[in-house]
Amino acid sequence: MLIDSHCHLDRLKAAPDQPSLQAIIDAAKSRGVDYLLCVNVRQQGFESMREKMAQFDNVFLSSGVHPLDVQEGLNVAEIKQFATDKKVVAIGETGLDYFYAPETKTLQQQCFEQQIALAVEVNKPLIVHTRDAREDTISMLKAGGADKVGGVLHCFTENWEMAKAAIDLGFYISVSGIVTFKNAGELRSVIRQVPQDRLLVETDSPYLAPVPHRGQENQPAYVRDVAEFVAELRGEKYEELARYTSENFFNLFTDAAKLIGR
Repeated sequence: MLIDSHCHLDRLKAAPDQPSLQAIIDAAKSRGVDYLLCVNVRQQGFESMREKMAQFDNVFLSSGVHPLDVQEGLNVAEIKQFATDKKVVAIGETGLDYFYAPETKTLQQQCFEQQIALAVEVNKPLIVHTRDAREDTISMLKAGGADKVGGVLHCFTENWEMAKAAIDLGFYISVSGIVTFKNAGELRSVIRQVPQDRLLVETDSPYLAPVPHRGQENQPAYVRDVAEFVAELRGEKYEELARYTSENFFNLFTDAAKLIGR
């Protein structure tokens, strides 16, 4: 069993309707990907995402607002209401991105703080996006008591010091297809060091397709390519990595485990 711990199924151009979406999920299944976490990025898009995923018992959801979408506003009460859906297993994707939107730094911080507090209130882990905001991300997670619920730094591209700080807070590190890129030397060094019990794999599809699919629209089936690459990188067997990253997923997203009777 393998799990795509972070994807955006509702954003795949290849899946504008249910039949195509079914084919994409079936393609993932054929490569051993049994479960997927479809991550919300826009508050206004949650209900549409939920409707599209309703028929798929192996697809879990999150509820939150991405730091690059905070300009559209943040209604914490509505996100909290969305989080009552039984398929919602996490709060996010939230966080800080000073690389693409430094001009909204203050607003990003306000929204991140609110979503950390909400995660603690509803007792669900956080899905965190962070780029060029290492110190602020860790300090805000600490200040907000995020260690009470844990979470994951998804699509990790930062250094070992940040990874270690997050792990010390009870967070997981998730690796995407970026690790397969030629210029990912520092990231590979980090991923070699992450303890087995703190590692997840993801696609972040439709973005960042791994080698050998670069240039294509990414999809959950390709998490197999990520997992095989990471296993070789770490000197592990693919089957071992698939096993422990799946266990890690359910240890973190306990509502997902309950939903399938695990």
